[in-house]
Amino acid sequence: MKTTTLGRTGLEVSRIAFGTWQVSGEWGSFDAEQAKQAIRHARELGVNLFDTAQAYGFGQAETVLGEALRSELDRERESIVIATKGGINPGTDRPRDSSREFLRQGVEESLQALQVDYIDLYQVHWPDDQTPFEDTAGYLQELVDEGKIRHVGVSNYDEQQMAAFAQTRPVETLQPPYHLFRRQIEERILPYVRQHDIGTLAYSPLGSGLLTGTMDEHTTFESSDWRSKASAFQGEKFRQNLAVVERLKALAADKGIDVAQLAIAWVLAQDGLDCAIVGARSSRNIERSCGAADVELTADELAEIERIVADGVQVTGAAPEGVA
Repeated sequence: MKTTTLGRTGLEVSRIAFGTWQVSGEWGSFDAEQAKQAIRHARELGVNLFDTAQAYGFGQAETVLGEALRSELDRERESIVIATKGGINPGTDRPRDSSREFLRQGVEESLQALQVDYIDLYQVHWPDDQTPFEDTAGYLQELVDEGKIRHVGVSNYDEQQMAAFAQTRPVETLQPPYHLFRRQIEERILPYVRQHDIGTLAYSPLGSGLLTGTMDEHTTFESSDWRSKASAFQGEKFRQNLAVVERLKALAADKGIDVAQLAIAWVLAQDGLDCAIVGARSSRNIERSCGAADVELTADELAEIERIVADGVQVTGAAPEGVA
């Protein structure tokens, strides 16, 4: 597994990170034991960066992750990089909350759920306009000083929000959504993170399943799966992007890989992107995703991908307030 230094954190991490949103209950039902096996297999394949969040099942995903890695966390804690997120409380009157009290509560609950003494990377899950970003940075610095967290990042922030945060302490990492059908960060956010040496972990590199090559226009989702309510998976937008995926499949096949590996490799090929966060509920799927780290795309292949994706439709995803 290829590794990289994650921005100014100094952490040496695998270019593929294992994400755990899919074991939150927001993607429909899942088998917890099978999910744990996938996490352990990812570790066997060389993945050392595991991303989770307090809001993924209100501690459920963190608990599954901690249980899956229990033996190694107890034996060689420094060999694993645990990244989690806090600062949102979906379904309440204040779905985004980066106040001192809520962040501190979140860190304590994450430590308990994961059963660890410290968190390697703690990220503010979504920007909270009710709390000055400079203040949020100060609250997290207090937790760094106490040894509860080691590094601080943000997720879903734009460049202005990161700049405000950095007035108090540096933003060490950013976790944005990024895939072939969601490229809004390219204009201003990616230039900013490159300029400021901010480690960048892209989430949803497979477009929440759109780029796996396993969907067609008849694909449906459980009612508990957030995608059942998302415009990206309905109607003409869905059909148009599926047609693009079919063309990407052919390009991938010519290279001897599958379309999911092509999509992940494309993300990793972008300047300023350190890691791609992939989720998996089975060992087979994480093995295929990890293989993408070794895929090298030529300039001609990258140009062909651009030509194909030009016929696609840009999409959005889920937020604390709901699904677009």
